[in-house]
Amino acid sequence: MPRVAIILSGCGVNDGAEIHESVLTLLALDRMDVEVVFAAPDVGQADVVDHVTGSTCDEQRNVLRESARIARGVIRDLAGLSAGDVDAAILPGGFGAAKNLSNFASGGSSWEVNPDVARFLKELHAAGKPIGAICIAPAVLAALFGGEGVTLTIGTDEGTAMRLEGQGARHRACRVDDIVIDSDRRIVTTPAYMLAGRISEAADGIEKLCGAVVELARC
Repeated sequence: MPRVAIILSGCGVNDGAEIHESVLTLLALDRMDVEVVFAAPDVGQADVVDHVTGSTCDEQRNVLRESARIARGVIRDLAGLSAGDVDAAILPGGFGAAKNLSNFASGGSSWEVNPDVARFLKELHAAGKPIGAICIAPAVLAALFGGEGVTLTIGTDEGTAMRLEGQGARHRACRVDDIVIDSDRRIVTTPAYMLAGRISEAADGIEKLCGAVVELARC
């Protein structure tokens, strides 16, 4: 049975992992009889957003502890996870990928990835193990593997695509219900809520992505 890490970035679309995307990923993998390992970096959130008003709150939260809400408490500190522990990894989207796993949301022409995230994903990549990224999470992969010319998608947003291409990545426009597979680099991406207007639309692409990642992990 393959073991797949789901790397979370908090809990909530505006400051953490997108909950629908995270749960859809878990559901798709579980239906494939895949063992899931939840993990997140043990760091403070970049900010905390009131999801009713959309305004930033004057409080502090921890990415690992907030991610544990989605994982029902069964989650590992990413610092203690290595490529040898799993066969693949998937990163759901949400602003946490752009704020907590990286600082892509700051809007600069280049951005950095959290050290534990970078170390783990580079280990997986070096071992030839597949990585999936959903919604805005491909920005993390563009920062790490853009120099290799990785092919990925965030959907059809030209401005975001140009930023990823500025890191050396190759962007491919993609429908919400489809995926982009970079077979050489064993990386799979899908737009999900970069384009989705409803949860069923996000589900179609996420299910395809999970299937492709698991298939690559079994090769």
